[in-house]
Amino acid sequence: MLDAPIPVRILVAGIGNIFLGDDGFGSEVVRHVPVQQDNSGVRVVDYGIGGMHLAYDLLDDWDALVLVDAIPSRGSPGALHVFEADHELQSATAALDAHSMDPAAVFASLNALGGTPPYTVVIGCEAGSLDEGIGLTDAVAGAVPRAIHTVAEVVAGLRSRSPAASLEGRG
Repeated sequence: MLDAPIPVRILVAGIGNIFLGDDGFGSEVVRHVPVQQDNSGVRVVDYGIGGMHLAYDLLDDWDALVLVDAIPSRGSPGALHVFEADHELQSATAALDAHSMDPAAVFASLNALGGTPPYTVVIGCEAGSLDEGIGLTDAVAGAVPRAIHTVAEVVAGLRSRSPAASLEGRG
């Protein structure tokens, strides 16, 4: 008889400053991500600019982290990019900063606290404007529904790749 599979724990973190236009993208997306109220192993949190809060939460044993954030524009505001975070590169260039929400600073803070970042997927949206003001530009606001769908796809993919998911249905 097989032991019960270990549940996969995934933290979905929206980050950014809602007072700087499109920087509030991550917060807006996670506000609309549907969360099942069962014991799904997925926690969705709007961290806003609380970098240390995220670093402390990452001290828990998460299998994966999905970061939703605005990223610098490459000429296509509203374009979504999904990529794996490179913790090696970030830890080499980041410094401990208790007041920053920059992902590299969060991971540096986590390392300073004795933690190790989990496998991390970033869902980034190219920002159109980071000027002071509340509200997303039209291009970035238009990307929110696609980002919500992308979060669901990434979470489903992470669950299907896990050892726990591969044991389900066997008996």
